[in-house]
Amino acid sequence: MAGFAAIPNNIVTSAGVAYVHYLSFMVCFGALVLERRLIRPNPSREDATLMVITDVVYGIAALGLLGSGILRVVVFAADSSYYTANPLFWWKVGTYLAVGGLSLYPTITYILWALPLRRGELPQVSEALANRLAWILNIELAGFAAIPLMATLMARGVGLPAA
Repeated sequence: MAGFAAIPNNIVTSAGVAYVHYLSFMVCFGALVLERRLIRPNPSREDATLMVITDVVYGIAALGLLGSGILRVVVFAADSSYYTANPLFWWKVGTYLAVGGLSLYPTITYILWALPLRRGELPQVSEALANRLAWILNIELAGFAAIPLMATLMARGVGLPAA
């Protein structure tokens, strides 16, 4: 344990923020996978409740991902211009924002499900609504799957002008 005491605080903090970033990403992706797995017309009370809870977890993790990402670029990056000068970085940010924007429709839908659930009733979910939500979740999953690809390319200098 003596070795850990010698690690400078800024490295521990930076590593902690990076860990929150990665963990938040995994929780977001996992929540989307679970939502996609559960979506169906007229879900059971358990499935509908789990969808609402899962979306809350997704939202919290998405905020953790955003906050830790901002900290990584603004506070902990040796040179934030390495990121901001790279168009791939902005594609990555744009993809995150697009997925976040798309997630508003399912989130509002699940909030509306919470109202009948609180009254002891089941939400009425048509085949068309279940299919629409499934498509949105598929697009969100594809977007989230593209983000680490962009990050790994960016980390290898792809997108930066040749020196």
